[in-house]
Amino acid sequence: MTQRGILKDYNGTTHRATVQLVGSLTTYFDDIRVARSIPADQMVLGRHVYVTLPDDYPGTAAVITAVFDP
Repeated sequence: MTQRGILKDYNGTTHRATVQLVGSLTTYFDDIRVARSIPADQMVLGRHVYVTLPDDYPGTAAVITAVFDP
């Protein structure tokens, strides 16, 4: 499943992020991987991103793209 989220935190050293799902005030994913194909300078806090969320194991969630116009 793919969900739209809002980038809340980003660590350029580890290439991991915290993302809040759009439409939810309480659903956050902490310390999830970010695709290496996304340049660090594009990971601007508040930017919308797309996150893959595997149904069987949410621990493997990952940011797959950044959206430039939400």
